[in-house]
Amino acid sequence: MKLTFWGAARQVTGSMYILEWGTLEKFDNYKILIDCGADMDRGEKPENQYGLFPFDATTINLVVLTHAHIDHSGNLPLLFNAGYEGQILCTKASAELSELLLYDAASLNQKRAKMAHGTKKKHKNEKVIDTQRFFFEKQVKQTVDAVVTLQFNHRFKFADDAYITFIPAGHLLGAAHLFIEIKENGTWKKIGFSGDIGRKNYPLLADPEKMPEVDYLVCETTYGERFHEDKQDPIDALEEIIKRTCIDTSGRLVVPSFSVGRTQAFLYTLNKLYNEKRFDPIQVFTDSPLAYASSKVYEKNVNLLNNDAQEFRDDNGSLFDFEHLEYMPSNKASKAISNHTEPCIIVSASGMVQGGRIEYHIEQNISNPYATILIIGYCSEGTLGWNLLNGMRKSLNIRGKEFPVLANIERIDTFSGHADQDGLVEFVQYQNPEKLKKVFLVHGEYNSMKTFTNCLNEIGFQNVEMPERGQSFEL
Repeated sequence: MKLTFWGAARQVTGSMYILEWGTLEKFDNYKILIDCGADMDRGEKPENQYGLFPFDATTINLVVLTHAHIDHSGNLPLLFNAGYEGQILCTKASAELSELLLYDAASLNQKRAKMAHGTKKKHKNEKVIDTQRFFFEKQVKQTVDAVVTLQFNHRFKFADDAYITFIPAGHLLGAAHLFIEIKENGTWKKIGFSGDIGRKNYPLLADPEKMPEVDYLVCETTYGERFHEDKQDPIDALEEIIKRTCIDTSGRLVVPSFSVGRTQAFLYTLNKLYNEKRFDPIQVFTDSPLAYASSKVYEKNVNLLNNDAQEFRDDNGSLFDFEHLEYMPSNKASKAISNHTEPCIIVSASGMVQGGRIEYHIEQNISNPYATILIIGYCSEGTLGWNLLNGMRKSLNIRGKEFPVLANIERIDTFSGHADQDGLVEFVQYQNPEKLKKVFLVHGEYNSMKTFTNCLNEIGFQNVEMPERGQSFEL
């Protein structure tokens, strides 16, 4: 049995791993691709032998998806375009959310392709948009049609002597740990993939469940060297910021937020805050059609949410809809928000302030001393969100124009959907260090992995690997 790491190797995005095995009598191994995520890292990548992928897509027998986020699902349509003809296993909620995300990406690709085809290169060094990584509705439909959904905690036989179980991971609606059992040459082997691990007591989502004991564990390390700083209840933290920004100074609160997952947690918390009538409701603009559609999926799958959310829905009829909440259906409506003269809250994508309607809202408010830009999640290096959090407090370049930074910049991590170092350690500690043969660390920056490796070594887990891209291990 062999495990090869093709993505999220010593970086956060682009999750993609191949697990393959066979018997002594067979020459063709059975290959599973775990996740097929888009790589958002801006670093220079090596050339691939097979075009867009570093492996032959036609040799993959099965794809398994841990959850819907683009850095785990975003290259699935391109996989079909490269010749893959098999199925995709995931939970029902992951199927519904990834369908929304992929069709949204296809629509954006269509606009980009139209722009690229209409652009003529005038100068030798002028860059032309590379469209080879674009996919469109045709490829998304292929992807959606290939999905087979499984229930949580149901042991499913997907091949001879091979089983998979999806275990709730928190983090996002439908997100799963993968527990894989395979018999190879008369020996059973158990492999666990963490996916992205959620944090406990998170708004809406149930706590992540433990992984059964395995022989090999693949564990994410997004927060491998960090601890969640905000210990407040999310409602209390949000109340303080709204009062300070929108009530005491009659200003604007601008919240960059990912449309799928983060926005739902934020709006649900805001709904609970308004429901407790701690102050008069303030106008809320949610400027993301994708967020609106994703919220409907959450409402539809309320049985997967935590008890608090289910009880709130029973008592109030909705998780997200409340007085003074308005969704922006178009770009015209989005731009009209700038004409609103009363205090308000603007929630818009993307969470890293890189692309999407949020750039317009930041542009309109970054020089307003009565505005607050509230970062509520992780921002990759090089994004506008990262720049704001890391010192660019005098001026900010947005779409080629410089703007003085006069708005207040704040950050809270109470809405972060990732387990911190303590949560990651707890996840690994469910394993027996004397029986676990190896831990592979993925989905984290290199320094985060090194720090987390030291943490694991200190508690008895000695066989820890930080795989490089393309590195394979015999299991």
